[in-house]
Formats: sequence, structure tokens, C-alpha cells
Amino acid sequence: MTTNRKDTYFNRISAKSSLIGLPDAVRQPAFHRAVTRRGLLLAGAGATVVMGTPGEAGEGDPIYRRPARVGTWAAAPTAVPARKVLTLAGKTVRQVVHTSVGGDLPRVTLSNEFGTEPVRIGAATIGLRAGTRGSCDTVPGSIRPLTFGGSAGAVLAPGGVLFSDPADLLVAPGADLVISLHLPGTVRAGTVSPRAKQSNLIVDGDATFTDEPGGGRRTTRYLWLTGISVRATGDATAIVALGDSITCGTRTTDSANHRWPDLLSRRLRGEHRPRGLLNAGLSGNRLLFGYEDPTGHAHAKASIGPAALRRFERDVLAHPGVRHVVTLIGVNDLGNNPRLTAAQLIAGHRELIDKAKINGLRVYGGTLLPFGGSARRYDTRANETKRQELNHWIRTAGQYDAVIDFDAAVRDPRSPRRMRARYDCGDGLHPNDLGTAALAAAVPLEIFETREV
Repeated sequence: MTTNRKDTYFNRISAKSSLIGLPDAVRQPAFHRAVTRRGLLLAGAGATVVMGTPGEAGEGDPIYRRPARVGTWAAAPTAVPARKVLTLAGKTVRQVVHTSVGGDLPRVTLSNEFGTEPVRIGAATIGLRAGTRGSCDTVPGSIRPLTFGGSAGAVLAPGGVLFSDPADLLVAPGADLVISLHLPGTVRAGTVSPRAKQSNLIVDGDATFTDEPGGGRRTTRYLWLTGISVRATGDATAIVALGDSITCGTRTTDSANHRWPDLLSRRLRGEHRPRGLLNAGLSGNRLLFGYEDPTGHAHAKASIGPAALRRFERDVLAHPGVRHVVTLIGVNDLGNNPRLTAAQLIAGHRELIDKAKINGLRVYGGTLLPFGGSARRYDTRANETKRQELNHWIRTAGQYDAVIDFDAAVRDPRSPRRMRARYDCGDGLHPNDLGTAALAAAVPLEIFETREV
């Protein structure tokens, strides 16, 4: 791998994007900062902060200068199979996100990477959520307008990425936010995060400045929304959890924030460690194989997303303030490709490690969970042998900066090929809420300390 490869995603997105009426300073700034890993002057609230970025001092020696902007929430986008495309006309989409690190001047990232049609945004707002679980209401007086290059509306081009201006709002650590997008025309949602594990709301008309929008259509996807960052203080940095359905919390309770990255973030906040926790989990995602065609040409299984190796630049490097990556990936490769070898999986993990380290990030390997008793395509003697070989390599090869033994955290000591019954959602593969809590508890918090230079 050469250093030029890390710019591939940014170059491809930049070539596709044509955001009408937006100056160059608004187009692609976070991607340029994160993927090309150059320093940038960021201005906010009358202060100018110089940010140093990983990679400038060489591999394994990240520059750390108290970043002005840190990711506090993220979702990984995919294309949409034809039968699942959602068409909206004259609607407002109200989407709830659960943040991690606190700060001010939140900035929203919208993506139409997989869309083939422009998305006209008539108005957008951000506010503090009122209520819990499925509530999409906002705290009275907390709604702030989101602008784009100073304009209330914008066009999100096919294949493009759009960044809002910073909003005048203080975000407490672990706060819930409501992002509202008014879509005055007819539009097909061609870029989504398919399993949000959060109940979002679609209502008629322009409800961007409405605290209590009432009823509407529910969706458990995130539409176009892929990231939120804040201006943080102190030694704040961000962690990306790169994985599959176990990371995105597929079998946990909806609208409860019981994904293991959420629970890890809660631990970090309890220890007063300012770390953004960005969930880059996709249900069905694989390390070595995936789908990248746009909506309209997407495979029926497009929701599994591109291979983790292919989406690393977008879902890890593109977020501001990232210094750490946790991987938990490979079980779907085993379950969908019987001819795959452990050596091929190990080679894929080596490439992930290279991608992280060449960009000055610390990367931690999570062992694969046991899957005894799961579906037949997973639970085979050959797959168990490969899982053991991969886990042994993760634990002993010394390639990862640290090992997180998720396997040991949830396996049944009397039957190590299986999860403990109390951690199993019932399918032998996915942990339930107790299981994800055990995964979060298995992560040593001290690995996320960052040396200041």
C-alpha cells in the first residue's frame, strides 16, 4: 500500500460533487482535512485554532494539537435496493442521534454518495431532543438553523457530500440531537444507513422549527445523515468502531442506544475521558467483499455495503479528530464464502492495520465472537477452525496496537464454541443487550490515551 491510496476516496467524491452556490471553503473540508491528512485553520466563535493531523510526523507518530473539531456521532452509508427505495415529497425528516463527546458549534455531514439524483434541501435545523426512545420532539428554544455556505437551503448532488456551517449550539456529552431536513420537492432516498436502531420520523410539510411535530411515518433508517462533529476542548479525540451487525447493534433494543460502542462511550464519559465514539458498523458487512453500485443499479443485498477494506477511507479517515480504530470484522466473510481461508482473512486484517498506521492512527483488533448454534452457513467445523486461527493471530502476532478479546468476554466457558446463553439474542450469532454490555466492558479504556507532542 502506498500513501497515494488514502486519497482515492476523496478524489472520487470531489470529482462527483458539484454543490451549487457553495464556496470552496464549504465543499469537502472535512474530507480534505481527514483523508489528505494536512493541517487546517479552523475558525469558530472568534477563535482560530491550528490543528495538527496524523501522518505529518511519520507512521506511528501522530501529531496532536488539541483538535478544534472532533466527530461525536457517525453512521455508515450504503446504496438502496430497488424494492426498498423511499420516495418523499414535501416532507420533513426528523432524525435522532445519540452523541458521545461534548462540545459546541456542531456541524452536520450529509452524503448522497450512492444517490443518482440531486437532493434539494429547503431548510435544515438541529436541536436538543426532548423525551426518550422514539421521541423526535425537541427541547423548546433549542432549535438552531443549519446553513450551508450561509444559505438556508442547498442541493446535495448525486455522489456528493455536503457539510453544514457550524451551528450556535452547546452539546453536552451523550446528548441526543434531532436533525431535521425539509425536502420541498420529490426525492428518492438513494443513500441511507439501513439499520439505524433508532425510530426516526417523517412528517408533512416544513417541520424544521417545530418542537412537537406530532405523528407521521416512522423509519428505522438514517437518510443522508452520516456524521456530526463538535468543537471540543482539552485532549478530545475520536474512536471509530469498524464492524458488522454486532457493532451496529442489530439485535439490541431499538431506540435504547445499547450498541456496544454506545455503552463503551458511556464508560468513557463516566471516567471523564473526552472521546468521540463513531459507529461504522453495517449489518452483513464483510472484510473482503461488498457492493458499491449506486441506487438504481444496486444489488438486492446492497445494504451490507462495500467491503470494510474499501470503505476505510470514508468511514474512518474522513471523520475529524480520529486517532483510534477498533475492528470487529470477518464473521460474515466466513458465513458467506466457504472457500475463504484463514490466511486470506489475516491478510485482510494486515491491510486494515496498514491503512490505519500509515495515517498515524492506533488500531486495536477485536477477536471474533463464537457462533456455535447459529445458522448452518456460519456454524461449521471448518468455520470454527478458521475463527480460531484468526483469533490466535489477532492475539499473538503483535500486529495490532492492542487486542480486545471480545470472544473471551462472551463465550460460554463450558462450551467455548458458543456464547453464554444470557448474552445470546437467540440466534447464536448476535449478542443481546447484556451481551453488548459485556463487549463494551471488555475494552480497556487506557488504550485510548493519546500522547501529546
